[in-house]
Amino acid sequence: MPATLVECVPNFSEGRDPAKIDALVDAVLRAGGQILDRTSDHDHHRSVLTFAASADVIGEAAFQAVRQAVASIDLRSHSGVHPRIGAADVVPFVPLKGVTLADCALIARETGRRIWEELGVPVFLYEAAALRPESRNLADIRRGRVPVPDFGDSVLHPTAGAVVVGARKFLIAYNVNLETTDLQAARQIARAVRESSGGLPYVKALGLFLASRNQAQVSMNLTDFEETPIHVAFEAVRAEAARYGIRVAGSEIIGLVPQQALEMTAAWYLKVEDFTPGLILEHRLEQP
Repeated sequence: MPATLVECVPNFSEGRDPAKIDALVDAVLRAGGQILDRTSDHDHHRSVLTFAASADVIGEAAFQAVRQAVASIDLRSHSGVHPRIGAADVVPFVPLKGVTLADCALIARETGRRIWEELGVPVFLYEAAALRPESRNLADIRRGRVPVPDFGDSVLHPTAGAVVVGARKFLIAYNVNLETTDLQAARQIARAVRESSGGLPYVKALGLFLASRNQAQVSMNLTDFEETPIHVAFEAVRAEAARYGIRVAGSEIIGLVPQQALEMTAAWYLKVEDFTPGLILEHRLEQP
């Protein structure tokens, strides 16, 4: 294993064409990235790649994936329920080993500069990579509250739009599907649980309708799972849904999730007394 390790979790505005998604994966692999997961959704019309590489390789792997997205994805013919501003919509870097969040912010800024200079796509920097306080929040950028990008001008690329590049802590993308087609109810539930509306801390949420499944969904990002674990978010959505007479159909994790997050949820639901990670067989086997 390399001395440094950084994760990159880019979201691309393509979830329906396997050939285009394969080409994005190939671009990462050719640049030296290791693919850990790939997840695509037809209704969101979105793919999330999770890959890792050393600190001196991860920026190049991300750049090559963005280059491929710019070449193959045309937003003029794109339709999907998930909000987006670019073909390569958001490109976050996450520290895993031997690097800090500040190191990842530098990688993000350099990658963003290259995207503008070599591909002509305007770039916004967010979270720890942000150069301005008003651009830290991804949602504010998507809503047009930050009109001027950090690299490039305000004129979007004609087919690829813009891209948001940043550095952040580990984030869990977690969706709860509802036994209803009522989009307005899903939006009200999402509003009740998200942090910006006075709901759960470290939770961002949207209410969406999935046409292929004929059901509504509460789509969430848990930005600090230790403060707001998965089971807390799930129970909050279930409780709010019950107020509308709606049951939960199921839930899904997009991309990867830390083992600790599942341990916390298992311990809570099973009500295990004096639970510690040492009770898990694999942890004991890993010990010298």
